[in-house]
Amino acid sequence: MFDFAIIDAIDIFLVALMLYYTYRFMRDSKSLNVFIGILVFIIIWLFVSRVLEMRLLGDILDKLVGVGSLAILILFQDEIRKFLNNLGGQNRIKNFLKIFSSESKKEKTDREYVMPIVMACQNMSRARMGALIVIERNSNLDNIIMTGDTIDANINQRLIENIFFKNSPLHDGAMIISKQRIKAAGCILPVSHDLDIPRELGLRHRAAMGMSQESDAICIVVSEETGRISAAINGNFRLRLSAENLESLLAEEIDK
Repeated sequence: MFDFAIIDAIDIFLVALMLYYTYRFMRDSKSLNVFIGILVFIIIWLFVSRVLEMRLLGDILDKLVGVGSLAILILFQDEIRKFLNNLGGQNRIKNFLKIFSSESKKEKTDREYVMPIVMACQNMSRARMGALIVIERNSNLDNIIMTGDTIDANINQRLIENIFFKNSPLHDGAMIISKQRIKAAGCILPVSHDLDIPRELGLRHRAAMGMSQESDAICIVVSEETGRISAAINGNFRLRLSAENLESLLAEEIDK
């Protein structure tokens, strides 16, 4: 007789949850087809080994699973590193602790440093001044900061606009904001080579997309050609943002 206990229901629920988050992770990293292929292979392996009990083919698939696990670690090392980095990020721990403590003061300080960024982007948009701003969240960006010139200053609207002024030597690179401070400017970002990025979007947008694919940072772009404000988060663009849209987006995303 089949005995189904509560622990079995919990086991099934946890496996389903693990598969769901793995699916989301693979979808965001543009590796959904690989995930589906791995899932199909696992189903075939379980069917041959457990249901049909075919020993020879089952042993061959067992060996392939052992080697395949190592191959997956090598193939997805960047994605796995990003996942573990996000999982152990300090901000996630802080967000978890917010359940047990009220931190209304923190929301005020967040708005105090969000508004200079929004106002600077609005002014640069009107002046058709190109800009690329990266806001660090859980993923550590020290390796990106090292590619630019260290500033380590308070977030200030005039400072942001002066850095991206057309005659400034730092205006072509990216500005990195970390721990509510402007850490560096003139930084070099990884450029995305995705073919689905619209052609009208330039190199700044591709750099923003590349940074958002390799980290959980918020990347803000002001187009020099059109003056439009865009943002790239987790490999997705938010295009044609108004100042109000940008403020709402930063308030919502900045502590995730």
